[in-house]
Amino acid sequence: MFEVGDKVVYPMHGAGVIEAIEEREILGESHQYYVMNLPIGNMKVYIPLSNVEQLGVRQVISAGEVPHVMKILQEESTLPTLAWNRRYRANMERIRSGDIYSVAEVVRSLSQRDKEKGLSTGEKKMYDNAYQILISELTLAEGVEPEEMEEKLRQILA
Repeated sequence: MFEVGDKVVYPMHGAGVIEAIEEREILGESHQYYVMNLPIGNMKVYIPLSNVEQLGVRQVISAGEVPHVMKILQEESTLPTLAWNRRYRANMERIRSGDIYSVAEVVRSLSQRDKEKGLSTGEKKMYDNAYQILISELTLAEGVEPEEMEEKLRQILA
């Protein structure tokens, strides 16, 4: 499905590059894994080849799709005002989906909510996680440094 060198997104972890395909023995059984390097946080993630579709691993968006993501970040939030726990669950589902547009909506709505009313500790963590996931994919899509992408997002969300 994927090859070494492919840029992929692993929902809830972010985007990275497949460095290798390795076989590992776990509990007496041999399985093949993608070894993915996440440039932000310098982490390695092992993704079982047998579960790639179920986990929602996908290719990073193209550079041509980045302006659409930026447009989402600039729009006013259209998400309904829900109780904290329902809003949290809805946002978590959006992040888990692995869809960059949904993650951008979460970043936008939490950023706007933070400016208006502030965020709870749980929502701050969620915002930071969604923000890092967004930066990791946009960085790989455009081929820029994470700091450059972070500055772009900071300006858009300001």
